[in-house]
Amino acid sequence: MSDFLSKSSSPFSDNDMAARKDAVMQNIRQELALANAQELMNKATEKCFSKCVTKPGSSLGSAEQTCLSRCLERYLETFNVVSRAYHTRVGKERLQEGRHGGVDGPF
Repeated sequence: MSDFLSKSSSPFSDNDMAARKDAVMQNIRQELALANAQELMNKATEKCFSKCVTKPGSSLGSAEQTCLSRCLERYLETFNVVSRAYHTRVGKERLQEGRHGGVDGPF
């Protein structure tokens, strides 16, 4: 029974397992990024629509189009600013962990 559970019986090497783990983690990151982007667009659309379209009809007026365009631009610009700040902060924290011998997180 102990032979069954030993490392030598594994059909994959440690490098293969590490590569598979990295590929799965990258896939999860991509899926999360896609879900976050979809959520961002849904929220932006909902908020901007409720702000800019006061009387829904068969078409948008010029003022509504302008309002929606500006609202979505501001929403996405704000998201980009926050996202860059977050990535900068995470990068700095990882550098500090590396200098102090910290342990990497789950990703």
